[in-house]
Amino acid sequence: MKQKRADLEMLEIAAALGEIDLLYGDESGFCCWSEATYSYYFCGEQKRQEQTKKRGKRLSIMGIWQPLAEFFYGLVVGSLKSEEFIVMMDQQAKIAQAQKRMRVVVLDNGSIHVSKKVKEKYQDWEAQGLYFFFLPAYCSQMNPIELEWQHLKEEELAGQMFESEKELACHVIWGLESRGEKNNHNLKFINLKTA
Repeated sequence: MKQKRADLEMLEIAAALGEIDLLYGDESGFCCWSEATYSYYFCGEQKRQEQTKKRGKRLSIMGIWQPLAEFFYGLVVGSLKSEEFIVMMDQQAKIAQAQKRMRVVVLDNGSIHVSKKVKEKYQDWEAQGLYFFFLPAYCSQMNPIELEWQHLKEEELAGQMFESEKELACHVIWGLESRGEKNNHNLKFINLKTA
């Protein structure tokens, strides 16, 4: 793990010097019911949060974040699959090729990142200038996008209940826009269902 941390620090230095584009990728999920948040209530009153009639399906998000620059994201109802990851990475590879600049995406070893279909694309992506840096197992704290997901959930969505996946998606997008304004990065939607 020490070697991986040192390698990541070298990539961060190269990015700070403008030699490469370093991005952080990950997935997260949301549901129509949010966690109840901590708050104060008057003595004798019980904390309560009204819930919607249905829990709804999971809303999954794939994000690729370049701090102080761009945040690419795609949303799907249900779980993300290799095909959707490929759509996102094809788009990143096109950017790398157009800019003639190496792009390195930091990822965990999630199953969609290392599936057979995805591995078959590695060589094509590398030819276009897109590379991956895989974090050690159980080291998600080394990926700064994890904190973005946490802030999105705790600061933008906490304590809210949504009637539908569509309403949830709208609030996730508004939350991403708010985070973009706070962090000074552009938000770019990627349609993951073009595969």
